[in-house]
Amino acid sequence: MLKIVVCIKQVPDTTEIKLDPVKGTLIREGVPSIMNPDDKGALEQALRLKDEFGAHITVITMGPPQAEAVLREAYAMGVDRAIIVSDRKFGGADTLATSYTLSQALRNLEFDVLLAGRQAIDGDTAQVGPQIAEQLDLPQITYVEEAKYDEAKKIMTVRKSTEEGHEILEVGLPCMLTLLATANQPRYMRMRGIMEAFDREVESWDSTSFDCDPERLGLKGSPTSVKKAFTKGAKAMGTLHEDLTAEEAAELIFQKLKDKFII
Repeated sequence: MLKIVVCIKQVPDTTEIKLDPVKGTLIREGVPSIMNPDDKGALEQALRLKDEFGAHITVITMGPPQAEAVLREAYAMGVDRAIIVSDRKFGGADTLATSYTLSQALRNLEFDVLLAGRQAIDGDTAQVGPQIAEQLDLPQITYVEEAKYDEAKKIMTVRKSTEEGHEILEVGLPCMLTLLATANQPRYMRMRGIMEAFDREVESWDSTSFDCDPERLGLKGSPTSVKKAFTKGAKAMGTLHEDLTAEEAAELIFQKLKDKFII
């Protein structure tokens, strides 16, 4: 039976986020939290592998106690075990400290496939998944659009999105894949699953639950920090050209591109 671990994250719904104009920080008060969309795509991939081949799925998240809500949601969708990694010592972690903490926790788990979303919508760095793979010395494929498992060969065949199109790659187990939100249409939570989710155990791990270097945790272990966040300013209105022939329009476009040294 496959052993799958899925890293998920609770994030603020960025469609409703506003920025503090003075501090340049996110205003999280009153903003609903959701499961990160890319992570939900990874979770659905795990559930599909379970449906087809049989698997034991563990979900793990790092965050404050309220992040337990996304683990309950995962239970309702069909996972088997849920773990929250939560400790004040983890607060203020950048991607490096976050990936270190999670990788140290993951050393206590057995898995054939480690899945995560490509990136989180509250940071958009796409760094934590690859950094976890590096910390654990796992082969990894990022930006996965589709993943299939060959039970006989014990390999994953994946389609990876690239700027030019896509690549078809094979990777042996154990491995790590980071998936796009569009890779899979997540299933709805089952009504029975919702009712049972609140009776299931969510394991809580803190900094004493696994081996870790205190100097590499949280703010202390973070070499980077966000200096300022701001909304993108609106562009000035462009110039409207009307009643041009096709030749005149082509010449105008050519001249504009030439003026900007694009051609």
